[in-house]
Amino acid sequence: MKIALFLLLVLVLVVTPGFAASDDIVGVWLDTGKDAKIQIFKCGQKYCGKIVWLIEPRYPANSPYGPPGQNKVDRSNPDPALRKTPLLDLQMMRDFEYDGAGLWKNGTVYDPDNGKTYSARMTMDSPNQLNLRGYIAFSIFGRTEVWTRTN
Repeated sequence: MKIALFLLLVLVLVVTPGFAASDDIVGVWLDTGKDAKIQIFKCGQKYCGKIVWLIEPRYPANSPYGPPGQNKVDRSNPDPALRKTPLLDLQMMRDFEYDGAGLWKNGTVYDPDNGKTYSARMTMDSPNQLNLRGYIAFSIFGRTEVWTRTN
């Protein structure tokens, strides 16, 4: 009897697609470098994210990128009209869809450091750990960042 119960438990753990529900991703996350917090929120039936905190939101004295004391802006944006947009509240994640198996896919993530937008997907290893994988064309050609929940 104990062996059957054990095998049933193993089967449930292997077959269960993931612990995460679609809205488990919603919240504020600290990025890998611990220098920014990103709020992930619902945007219609999809999920998006914006920068809500920066460890250094203003240009420091001797910065080659902007006047000291001024708010940091999206200076690398490929659209010159958007290069004065403040980084705080910048929506940098768009259109993630929950697939029902602990995976949010078909989204994009914008990197304000280089002005590039990447295809992206997200998974959660635990309620407080988010894996964001940005890539070009195929997921294998990308990089994964591990974010930590802050709220």
